[in-house]
Amino acid sequence: MDGRDAVRTLGRFAGTGLKIKATAIASVVFVIFLVVVGIFGAGTAGKALADSCGERGTPGVDYGGGTAQQPTGNIRKNQIANAKIIDKVADGGGLSGRATLIGLMTALQESTLLNIDYGHLDSIGLFQQRPSQGWGTETQIMQPKYAAGMFFFGASRDTTAGIHGLADIQGWEAMGLGQAAQEVQRSAYPELYDGQEDAARKIAAEAGLDLDRPGKGGDADEDQGSGDDTATMNPDQDDAPDAKCYPEDADRPGKPGDAFHDGDAPWPATVKNPRSAADAIAWAEKEAKTGGKDWYRACLAFVARAYGWSFSGVPYAIDHYREMPADMKHDKDRNPPPGALMYWETGGRAGHVAVYLGDGKIASNDIVRPGYIDVVPATDIETKWGSTYVGWAPPYFPKGG
Repeated sequence: MDGRDAVRTLGRFAGTGLKIKATAIASVVFVIFLVVVGIFGAGTAGKALADSCGERGTPGVDYGGGTAQQPTGNIRKNQIANAKIIDKVADGGGLSGRATLIGLMTALQESTLLNIDYGHLDSIGLFQQRPSQGWGTETQIMQPKYAAGMFFFGASRDTTAGIHGLADIQGWEAMGLGQAAQEVQRSAYPELYDGQEDAARKIAAEAGLDLDRPGKGGDADEDQGSGDDTATMNPDQDDAPDAKCYPEDADRPGKPGDAFHDGDAPWPATVKNPRSAADAIAWAEKEAKTGGKDWYRACLAFVARAYGWSFSGVPYAIDHYREMPADMKHDKDRNPPPGALMYWETGGRAGHVAVYLGDGKIASNDIVRPGYIDVVPATDIETKWGSTYVGWAPPYFPKGG
C-alpha cells in the first residue's frame, strides 16, 4: 500500500455508508497512518540502517525497524538527559569535567548516548556493558546512573578489585581522551572514541555541562589539561589486532591500507537502476559538495539513493552484500569498477557500504564529518576505522523501491 492506496481506502470507507463506530474508524485510520509513515519514512528519509562507525571488538548500534535514529527531536532530549546523568555521577564522585567528556565520548561511540537494551552478544545500556563479564545485572546496567558509576569507578570506589573504572586507571588524567576511554572499554581500535569529541562537546554545551570543571579528588586531576588528545593503541596489543582478535581474517589477501585500483568488470544484465553508474557517481560527488547532515549511520540508504532508489529494501549494509547472488560478489577483490558498491565488516551488526568513485576514492558518510558525505580514499575505512574489507558488488537492489 502506498499513500494513494491509503487515500483510496479512506474514500471507500466514506462511501459505503456503513455505521462503523468512531473508535473503529479511528483504529483503521491509525493503521493506515502507520503504513503511510512507514513507507514515506523509509522512502524519503531512506535511513536503511548502517552502523558505519562501530569498531571491531565492541558492539555497534543497530536500531531495527528499517530506519536509523537521528540525534534530533525526542532522541536528542534523551541524549541530553543521559549526558546530564553521566556528568552528575562524575561530579558527585569528585571527577573533573574532563572525565565527563570521556564518558560522553564513550557512550556516543558505544550506543549513540541512548540507553538501548540490545547490542553485541549480551552488551546493553549506555556503555554497552556485559552482565556476563561482571558489569552488573541486566536491570542494573539499564539504569544510566549505575552504568555511569561502573564506567567511572568500576565495581568498587574504594578498591581496584574487580571491574576497573576510569578512576582506577593510573594517570588517566594525562592520557588522550580516546586512550582513557580505551583503558576502560578495551576496544581493539581506541582511536574511534576520539572521533566523538566534537559531538560530545556539542551535547555538553546543549546540556549546560561544564567540561572545564576541576576535580575534587586531590591531585588526581591536577594534570587534566596536559594530556595529548591523540589516541594510541593499547600497549598490551600487538601491531596486528585483526590477526589476534579476528583469526578468520588472517588469510585474506591484501593488507589494510593497500591501494584500490579501478577494475573493468561489467554489470550483469539483471542490474537495473533508475540511475546509471556515471549518474550515481555524479550524484554522490554533488552530495559530498553541497549535501546536508542527512546520512548519520545511513550508508546503505545513501548508496541506494545514489542509484535513484528511495530505499534499499534491506535493513543492514553487510546483509545487502551477503544476499547478493554468488556471481555478483567479488570477495576481497581490490579492483572494483567505478560505480561499484564496496563493503566492510565493522565489528557491529550492520557493517558499512560506500560507492566507489574511481581512482581509489569512495563517497562515504561519517568518515570525515558525522552525518555528511565526503570523498575520501577507500583505504580510510580500514586505516581510520579499523574495519575489514569484505569485497565489492555491482549496484544490485532487487528489493529497492
